[in-house]
Amino acid sequence: MALFFTADTHFGDPHILRHRRARYDSVAAHDAALAAAWNAVVGPDDAVWHLGDFAAGASREHCAAMFAQLNGTKRLIRGNHDSNRVLDLPWADPPVDSARISALDSQGRQHRLFLSHYAHRAWPGLWRETRHLYGHSHGWLPDTSRSCDVGVDAWDDTPVGLDAILARQDAAELVPEEIARQGLR
Repeated sequence: MALFFTADTHFGDPHILRHRRARYDSVAAHDAALAAAWNAVVGPDDAVWHLGDFAAGASREHCAAMFAQLNGTKRLIRGNHDSNRVLDLPWADPPVDSARISALDSQGRQHRLFLSHYAHRAWPGLWRETRHLYGHSHGWLPDTSRSCDVGVDAWDDTPVGLDAILARQDAAELVPEEIARQGLR
C-alpha cells in the first residue's frame, strides 16, 4: 500500500477552467484527465489524503460519480469549496479540518505531517520537524524546507507520494520564518 496526497481537484467546477484553460477546454475534459492521472499512480489498495476542494459547483450525482471512479482509500481534509455533496461521500473516515499523521517514506523512516487545506506560516509540531502539506493556493506559494502545496496545480495534475514531497521540501530555498530566525533549516 502506497500513500499519496493531493488537493484542489475541483471536479465539476466551471470556474477552475480560468486557471487551467490552457490545459482543458471543458469541465468534462478536465475531470476525465484528472481522474486518469489519479488512477495512473494510485492503485486500488493505496491510500490518498485529499487536502480539500474535491469538487465545486458540481451536482451530488457528479461528485459521487467522480469519487467512484478514483482508486484507493480516500480521506478528506475539508476545503473551502467542499459542500455537503462532498462531505457526504463515502470517505474512509469523516472529513476533518486538519490532521496530524505519521507516514513512512520509501526507506522506512517515519515523518510527522500536519495536513490542512490552507497554508500556515507556523503549525503544530513545526519545532519537532513536523512537515506541513496544504492545498488552496494552486501552486502560487513557494515551497519551504518544511511545507509545500500538494495540489494538482503544483504536481502536474497528479497525486504525489511522500518521497517526492520530501525531495521538493529539502530542495526549497525558503525556510519557515519561525525557524529561520534561529539559523535552522
